[in-house]
Amino acid sequence: MRAQLARVDAVIVQAVIAGALSFSHLHDLAAAAGQDGWKAWAYPVSVDLLLVAAWRRMRQQQQAGVAAGGPRLWFLVALAASLGANVATAGLLDLEDVPAWLRVTVAGWPAVAFFGGTLLAHAPAVPEAPEVPASPATDTEPTPRPAAGAIDRADRVAQLEPSTKPEPDPEPTTEPAAAPAPATASTVTLPPALVDRVRALAQEHRSTTGHPADPDAVRVRLGLPPSMTPSVAAHL
Repeated sequence: MRAQLARVDAVIVQAVIAGALSFSHLHDLAAAAGQDGWKAWAYPVSVDLLLVAAWRRMRQQQQAGVAAGGPRLWFLVALAASLGANVATAGLLDLEDVPAWLRVTVAGWPAVAFFGGTLLAHAPAVPEAPEVPASPATDTEPTPRPAAGAIDRADRVAQLEPSTKPEPDPEPTTEPAAAPAPATASTVTLPPALVDRVRALAQEHRSTTGHPADPDAVRVRLGLPPSMTPSVAAHL
């Protein structure tokens, strides 16, 4: 944390020193070109404000994916004015006898800066990023979960139904009811409690699927041996 603060402080100090030197050079050049008094102090403010405004507008348009040719042009103009003043005051020009072209350039700078600032201020607004539409899945209501009783009933139906599913017919047909198996001499009499259980499973299967229960499937569900299939069929 301290190292980061030290780096930030160093950048701020460097920016303040560079800005103060550039400000002083612009002031000296404007004063040497005949702009005395408060006008000499207004020139560096005008140049630096145009430089900052052009840089800010250029960054906004670049981040939005818009061409930034206009702001870049005015940024280069302001940078050339600041850089030219720094070089001119380094002893290359005699500030006691400034050339006429430099006097004309300094005198015409306010109009150039005003024109550039007006264009930057009234530039079209940067378009905002389009909002991402909400996913259709968030607008639909969640599918209700089946109750525990329905899950148990579905499991029992899956156990009672045969493993192979018949192919669907193009037209619904009425399936004939399976004829009950006739009681034979080998039929074993079931206890009343087991008979009630057989009939309950058969009734539950019919009410759930609409089809009669398979005797062999009911026998397997009750855990009876294969020889009890005729006895189960006799009570369906």
